[in-house]
Amino acid sequence: MDEVQRLAAGAVGHVLNGRSLDAELRAVSGRPTLTAQDRGALQDISYGTLRFLGQLDAILDRLLQRPPKDSRIRDLLRVALFQLVHTRAAPHAIVDHAVRACVLLSSPAAKGLVNAVLRNFLRQRESLIKEAQQTDVGRYSHPQWWIDKLREQDPEHAEAILENANRHPPLTLRVNARRGSVEAYLARLESEGLAARALGGSAVVLERPVPVERLPGFAQGDVSVQDASAQYAAPLLDVQPGSRVLDACAAPGGKTAHILEIVDADVVALDNDPARLERVQSNLTRLHLNAQVVCGDAALPAAWWDGVAYDRILADVPCSASGVVRRHPDIKWLRRPDDIARFAARQSEILDALWQPLAIDGKLLYVTCSVFREENHEQIERFLARHRDARHLTLPGPHTNAQQLAGRILPDEQHDGFFYALLQKA
Repeated sequence: MDEVQRLAAGAVGHVLNGRSLDAELRAVSGRPTLTAQDRGALQDISYGTLRFLGQLDAILDRLLQRPPKDSRIRDLLRVALFQLVHTRAAPHAIVDHAVRACVLLSSPAAKGLVNAVLRNFLRQRESLIKEAQQTDVGRYSHPQWWIDKLREQDPEHAEAILENANRHPPLTLRVNARRGSVEAYLARLESEGLAARALGGSAVVLERPVPVERLPGFAQGDVSVQDASAQYAAPLLDVQPGSRVLDACAAPGGKTAHILEIVDADVVALDNDPARLERVQSNLTRLHLNAQVVCGDAALPAAWWDGVAYDRILADVPCSASGVVRRHPDIKWLRRPDDIARFAARQSEILDALWQPLAIDGKLLYVTCSVFREENHEQIERFLARHRDARHLTLPGPHTNAQQLAGRILPDEQHDGFFYALLQKA
């Protein structure tokens, strides 16, 4: 476990220096010395430390008289504190492993500091956790600018959004309608000893997450992993049989596949990243579906559009991903305040460009996984002001609350935060 702690500390440190957590874990988790159990622990500890980083730093600030000379030691303390606060591992074992990890970090002189800080925490555990709650960052484990922005833009829901962002995400599946029903798949899960329930549409949520290898029929294309909020896209796009459809920012292909699972259509899956397009094709192959996969920038249709108008366009645009923080806790520490304006500018560019190849009376579904207004409602308001031939349609289908009716899906126990706007070319 001391090696796992060392690697987790390194992953956290690299994230705080600007590297994505998934990229860092891919770089280290393939080491032959790590068992499957080690890799699972490495992922859980790295994700958990970043999920609760604000709280852990608030505690550390009360335990450390001055920052360690080696920043890696602070990362190691963060990792060990996460284990002590949020896991059931034996406290003495966590401390012992952390002390030994100092040697692996080539900092044996730090063993005394690490031991003293962690044992001091154990002596003052309850009071230190309570004190950490006194600051916004310590309470919500988000950057202060993020907290302030949500309070300004949505005071009614800000606290719930922040708290839900620190929950463990559920494992939600999308049943391939071409290969079976939700009811039949629930029965298959039950036969495998996996408790699950239907969420509506093609969505099924498991009571406890499991590796995809344990999901019956996954390799055969019977089911895919996709959050319940993301599963709104294909039905909302209202694709008709034989329609010409563009999925303009397609990778990794979940929404492309969902469209094809529910209707026979001529679908083009576009993305500007060749490596991510390989994932799109891989997902389509697994699901026994066909689409034309094209590499290109959605904002530059002249480079890839063949001149034939599209009846439907799905614009799942690049965004801050502030609505999926529970799945990617590194996002909240990687983002900077000026990133939101940069994403909004890129979204405007893509929207304007995609309006060109949309057919008259055609529909464009704008999608983000953001909770910030600049990327959502304000983006659509600006677009409608620029394009007098655009109509903002009421979203079709059932809705569980007024927020969803307005296109906004707030993060909750079963949903990531999403925004949808359906536009028609008049």
